[in-house]
Amino acid sequence: MGRHLPRDPRLFQLAFQAILLGAGVLLRDFSLLPAQMALAIASALVTQALWLRALRLGPVGYRSPAITGFGLSLLLRADTLWLHPLVAALAISGKFLLRVRGKHVFNPANFGVGVALLFLPGAWVSPGQWGSDLAIAVWLVALGALVATRARRDDAAWLFLGTYLGIAALRLVLLGYSWDRGWEIFCHQALNGALLLFAFFMISDPMTLPDRPAARRVHVVLVAAAA
Repeated sequence: MGRHLPRDPRLFQLAFQAILLGAGVLLRDFSLLPAQMALAIASALVTQALWLRALRLGPVGYRSPAITGFGLSLLLRADTLWLHPLVAALAISGKFLLRVRGKHVFNPANFGVGVALLFLPGAWVSPGQWGSDLAIAVWLVALGALVATRARRDDAAWLFLGTYLGIAALRLVLLGYSWDRGWEIFCHQALNGALLLFAFFMISDPMTLPDRPAARRVHVVLVAAAA
């Protein structure tokens, strides 16, 4: 059966993002309008087409901008219809403009969310929208791990989670929390849907991570420590 699976991990990522977004809208009451999602995805696709034409690049494809559109829909929230398509356009433009040796400096969706939070009024993210349900966390890890493994960057995802949660646990110990209270806080942090999304769908992005294993590990540890 493995021979019939698509080789491009982005197909898995698109399918899983659609599942997560559908479950979030139907089961978790995400504060997201269908028009915002549609505009984000459409804007990402159109912006990709414009840059490909402007730079006279070959047929790169449109799976990456679709993933960015889904990612922005999963994380970004706003009260207006214009913000999602604008951020999607900025995210895809950053992919073409901010590059080092053919690599993206930032994951496009993560870059778009950061720009929106820093500079655009009325934008916010809601890390608590996923809740701390164990079942949701398990599904996010399972689906995300499959995507990261298919992309051969699962080591980055697990290293980020291990480093981040290790520092979080150390912080709770240093702050002097009791075992019961500390464990409750740690579980709440570990089961955060936004954390798992970032680990398995953003920091594990092969186009953002360094190619060399040692450099990749340093990159991931620094990001986890900063977070």
